[in-house]
Formats: sequence, C-alpha cells, structure tokens
Amino acid sequence: MTTQAISKWNLDAAHSEVQFKVKHLVISAVSGSFKSFNATVEKHGDSWAHAVIEFSASIDSIDTNNADRDGHLKSPEFFDAAQFSQLTFKSTSFNEKSGSVFSLIGDMTIKGVTKSIELTAELGGEMVDPWGNHKVGFEISGEINREEFGLTWNAVTEAGGLVVGPNVKLIMNAQFAPAQ
Repeated sequence: MTTQAISKWNLDAAHSEVQFKVKHLVISAVSGSFKSFNATVEKHGDSWAHAVIEFSASIDSIDTNNADRDGHLKSPEFFDAAQFSQLTFKSTSFNEKSGSVFSLIGDMTIKGVTKSIELTAELGGEMVDPWGNHKVGFEISGEINREEFGLTWNAVTEAGGLVVGPNVKLIMNAQFAPAQ
C-alpha cells in the first residue's frame, strides 16, 4: 500500500473574498461580505479530490455597506457576535463531480448550531505567479437556510411580506498557496 503525500495550502486572503446575498422584502437582494476570514486545504496526493477544507470568518467583520444593518446583524437578534464570534466550516467530503467541479460537503457552524451543508467548488486552475509562487483558485458557491442556524429574526410588512428571506446565497472566491 502506497502512502500519498499530503500538502497543506493556506488562503491568500489578499486575492480571496467571501460574499453572501439574501432577499430583502422578497423583491431584491442585499449583498454583504466578511472582511476577516481564513481557510486551509490539506491535499492528498496529486488530485484535489478528497482534500480536507477548513474555513472560518469573523462575525465582527460582516459588511453590507450599511453600518446600522451591520450592527443589527452582529446583535443577538442575528449572529450574536459577542457570544458567537466565528462562523466555521469543516469539510467531510470533497469529491469530483465532473472535470473541475467538486461536491464540497461539510459541517457549518453558525451561532452555535452545526449543520451539514453541500456546496459546489469549481477549480479555476493552478498557476505560478510572476514571483514564482504556486497558486490554486476555487470558486465555492451554495445556499443555506439561515433559519436552520438560529438566525430567525424577521419582520412583516403591511402587505404581509417578510423583510428578510430565509435563503442565503454564499459565494467564495479563494486563492491558496502552499504552506511554508
């Protein structure tokens, strides 16, 4: 039995972003991002299949381009940043679906609630930058129901509609470099 070499990869945060979108008044989407986050990948052998991915984001770094809304999101009515400072994800499987598209399944923890979610990870490619650094890029996307993680605050409009939709689209563009 041969042992596959394990390589560790760290997020290049300067070339990565974490964004989300949620329906507002059911007529448009509000976008936001996390400004402080980290991720690592442990690759087994030459293939990205079966890699182990870990991710975390600081709740205090949430940014929707509106200070009042950001404050509300950090409050106990939503994320409760004082008590639950991090959103985390740890993969349980990373399997190739077709070509450069992978199914990324793992445990996401938000506000102390852990649920298994499935995301899609598309390998953008591998490249050596002009300074000789090896890089790999992924676009990771999916959708979660915020209410399943205890983010249940809402209000009802005069017409009976909800202010905030339950589904949140997640988009992460991540660039990694081998750990030093």
